[in-house]
Amino acid sequence: MLNWSVWELSERSGISQSSIHRAERAEGRPSMHEHSLAAIKAALEQYGVEFLDDSGVRLVSAPSIAGAGNEPQLTALRFISYYPASTALSAV
Repeated sequence: MLNWSVWELSERSGISQSSIHRAERAEGRPSMHEHSLAAIKAALEQYGVEFLDDSGVRLVSAPSIAGAGNEPQLTALRFISYYPASTALSAV
Protein backbone atom coordinates (compact mmCIF):
# COMPACT_ATOMS: atom_id res chain seq x y z
CA MET A 1 0.00 0.00 0.00
CA LEU A 2 2.75 2.45 0.96
CA ASN A 3 5.60 0.25 -0.32
CA TRP A 4 7.55 0.75 2.89
CA SER A 5 10.27 -1.58 4.02
CA VAL A 6 10.45 -2.75 7.62
CA TRP A 7 13.33 -0.30 8.07
CA GLU A 8 11.13 2.61 6.92
CA LEU A 9 8.28 1.62 9.25
CA SER A 10 10.74 1.24 12.10
CA GLU A 11 12.18 4.71 11.46
CA ARG A 12 8.75 6.35 11.19
CA SER A 13 7.16 4.58 14.17
CA GLY A 14 10.11 4.26 16.56
CA ILE A 15 9.52 0.50 16.89
CA SER A 16 12.49 -1.82 16.37
CA GLN A 17 12.79 -3.81 13.17
CA SER A 18 13.05 -7.04 15.17
CA SER A 19 9.72 -6.32 16.91
CA ILE A 20 8.04 -5.67 13.57
CA HIS A 21 9.50 -8.89 12.10
CA ARG A 22 8.30 -10.92 15.11
CA ALA A 23 4.79 -9.49 14.82
CA GLU A 24 4.67 -10.26 11.10
CA ARG A 25 5.65 -13.89 11.69
CA ALA A 26 3.11 -14.45 14.47
CA GLU A 27 0.26 -16.86 13.91
CA GLY A 28 -2.98 -15.13 14.85
CA ARG A 29 -2.80 -12.13 17.15
CA PRO A 30 0.81 -11.05 17.74
CA SER A 31 2.16 -10.58 21.26
CA MET A 32 3.14 -6.94 20.80
CA HIS A 33 2.59 -4.21 23.36
CA GLU A 34 -0.36 -1.95 22.65
CA HIS A 35 1.86 1.15 22.71
CA SER A 36 3.97 -0.40 19.93
CA LEU A 37 0.91 -1.13 17.82
CA ALA A 38 -0.37 2.38 18.48
CA ALA A 39 2.95 3.86 17.29
CA ILE A 40 2.83 1.79 14.09
CA LYS A 41 -0.79 2.72 13.49
CA ALA A 42 -0.06 6.42 14.03
CA ALA A 43 2.86 6.31 11.58
CA LEU A 44 0.70 4.66 8.92
CA GLU A 45 -2.16 7.10 9.48
CA GLN A 46 0.23 10.02 9.16
CA TYR A 47 0.94 8.87 5.61
CA GLY A 48 -2.68 8.41 4.56
CA VAL A 49 -3.70 4.93 5.69
CA GLU A 50 -7.22 4.88 7.11
CA PHE A 51 -8.25 2.03 9.39
CA LEU A 52 -11.86 1.00 8.78
CA ASP A 53 -14.02 -0.54 11.49
CA ASP A 54 -13.80 -4.29 10.85
CA SER A 55 -13.37 -4.22 7.09
CA GLY A 56 -9.66 -3.46 6.78
CA VAL A 57 -7.70 -0.42 5.61
CA ARG A 58 -7.57 1.94 2.67
CA LEU A 59 -5.23 4.61 1.41
CA VAL A 60 -6.93 8.00 1.75
CA SER A 61 -4.08 10.01 0.27
CA ALA A 62 -0.93 8.91 -1.47
CA PRO A 63 1.91 11.21 -0.46
CA SER A 64 5.13 10.95 -2.39
CA ILE A 65 7.31 8.59 -0.37
CA ALA A 66 10.75 7.55 -1.55
CA GLY A 67 11.64 3.88 -1.09
CA ALA A 68 14.62 2.79 0.96
CA GLY A 69 16.15 0.42 -1.54
CA ASN A 70 15.70 -3.27 -2.14
CA GLU A 71 14.41 -4.26 1.30
CA PRO A 72 11.41 -6.62 1.57
CA GLN A 73 8.04 -4.88 1.36
CA LEU A 74 6.12 -4.21 4.53
CA THR A 75 3.24 -6.46 5.55
CA ALA A 76 2.55 -4.78 8.90
CA LEU A 77 -1.10 -4.10 8.12
CA ARG A 78 -1.82 -7.81 8.55
CA PHE A 79 -0.97 -7.86 12.25
CA ILE A 80 -2.51 -4.48 13.05
CA SER A 81 -5.82 -5.72 11.65
CA TYR A 82 -6.14 -8.05 14.66
CA TYR A 83 -6.93 -5.04 16.81
CA PRO A 84 -10.45 -3.66 16.23
CA ALA A 85 -10.86 0.05 15.61
CA SER A 86 -12.99 0.33 18.73
CA THR A 87 -9.98 -0.36 20.99
CA ALA A 88 -7.76 2.30 22.51
CA LEU A 89 -5.59 2.10 19.39
CA SER A 90 -8.22 3.90 17.35
CA ALA A 91 -7.75 6.99 19.52
CA VAL A 92 -4.14 7.40 18.35
